[in-house]
Amino acid sequence: MRPKIICHMVSSIDGRLLVDRWTSPAAGVDAGRLLEHYDQVAARFDADGWIVGRKTMEVYAKGVARTPGYGGDGLREPHIADRKGRAVAVAMDPRGTLHYGQDNAGGDHIVAILGEQVSDAYLAELREDGVSYLFAGPVGTDLDQALNTLGDVFGIRILLLEGGGVTNGAFLKAKLIDEISLLVYPGVDGLAGVPSIFECIGSPDERPAAGQSLRHIGTEVLEGGLVWLRYRVEALAAT
Repeated sequence: MRPKIICHMVSSIDGRLLVDRWTSPAAGVDAGRLLEHYDQVAARFDADGWIVGRKTMEVYAKGVARTPGYGGDGLREPHIADRKGRAVAVAMDPRGTLHYGQDNAGGDHIVAILGEQVSDAYLAELREDGVSYLFAGPVGTDLDQALNTLGDVFGIRILLLEGGGVTNGAFLKAKLIDEISLLVYPGVDGLAGVPSIFECIGSPDERPAAGQSLRHIGTEVLEGGLVWLRYRVEALAAT
């Protein structure tokens, strides 16, 4: 059974994601305190970890490509390394381009989601680094397979989806988001083309969210004027 996926994000009021582009808060409001709400709210979900795309995870990849000597069996099976009771940091990296050099991202245990086309040498490298991994089909885009493995093999119950717009958009299009948790920062970006919460790659007439609806389940106004919105994602009722 796949984990519950909660898309947990913070954006400007126009849905943009680049924090350093947002307007400054009003006089007397501490911008740092506003951003602290993100992790504090995340902790309230009691999630097993978080999931992001390759670009977001790059900041934690401190290693270099190498060819370890591991030649054991089972390279092509999901690999559970020593989690040590930590939360998980799940990285969508279909082509296996990230080289970690460690087993954690900010203290959370790394789990790589890969395409089956990655090399044995790369899998051996992950094992040597202490990184767990699993597969999402031949090219690493089968999100259903990946999430089912995370639930059935790794025992993950709840994950916070904290990707960039493209990763979030892929989950939205696949109808794999169960809840949206959005912190609206009291600031504006205003420029067209800046990354936003959901960015599906498709033709102009495509509707990635078709067949889904949002049911409001909560609103809180937090210190400094940041607003926390929660919606459950439901299949659209037939008419």
